[in-house]
Amino acid sequence: MTINNSLRAEILQNALPYIQEYRNKVVVVKYGGHAMTDTNLKQSVMKDIVLLSMVGVKVVLVHGGGPEISTMLKKIGKESDFIDGLRVTDEETIEVVQMVLSGKLSKELVSRIESIGGKAVGLCGLDGGILRGKVMDARLGYVGEVTDVNTDLILNILEKGYIPVISSLAMGEHGETLNVNADTAASCIAGALNAECLISMTDIAGVMRDRDDPSSLLPVIKLEEAPGLMESGIISGGMIPKVNCCMDALYRGVKKVFIIDGTLPHAILVEILTNEGIGTMFLP
Repeated sequence: MTINNSLRAEILQNALPYIQEYRNKVVVVKYGGHAMTDTNLKQSVMKDIVLLSMVGVKVVLVHGGGPEISTMLKKIGKESDFIDGLRVTDEETIEVVQMVLSGKLSKELVSRIESIGGKAVGLCGLDGGILRGKVMDARLGYVGEVTDVNTDLILNILEKGYIPVISSLAMGEHGETLNVNADTAASCIAGALNAECLISMTDIAGVMRDRDDPSSLLPVIKLEEAPGLMESGIISGGMIPKVNCCMDALYRGVKKVFIIDGTLPHAILVEILTNEGIGTMFLP
């Protein structure tokens, strides 16, 4: 489809009320899944984030990197074990996790943002005491649950017009590094920042009544409805922890939370700058 200048102008005009709604507000984006491993999608997502930053939205990017961590562990001959969907993280594994998340992925995302005209700073939860935690389960090793969030460094960076790019690591009770689920980290950070919204990028459209039928997508879920959807099996499997993080963010004061398909081009912009939306929105 050819888009002429008049249509371009109309699209921008229609986006104006949404830009005004989010201007000077904090939007936390949890980034992961296929959108993080596909080079073209990665570039598209970074462009969307830079655009939001340029129009005055205070974007905080929180990322994991499960597939990349698994790939690196294979390279050193170490198999990945999981319990309840969480990676068993021994001393050797936590070194790899920190190297991949903070040393490789965070810096790559910063580089991409800078190369297209944005400003970004790469951080991990250890920096400035952003995330503090404790060991979740001895069986999992160095896997943590968040006990405290310090937003001072994040707010200082936002105030100077930079996009914080935060990898999901936390400092433990004894100074050790802990591997934290990225959805959990994003939820805790969004709540501590009193964010306008949290956007969780996944590989599926959102919550569907029938996971094989995209037309059964639930566009809006109220907080009190989520437990019933879990009991009925509509929310099941790997979607349960994601929805729990959405609920947790709302309990922490985030105004709204979106689960969107990050493999769709410009999914972030379509979700928050149009009246259509593409995923599932959770509301208090």
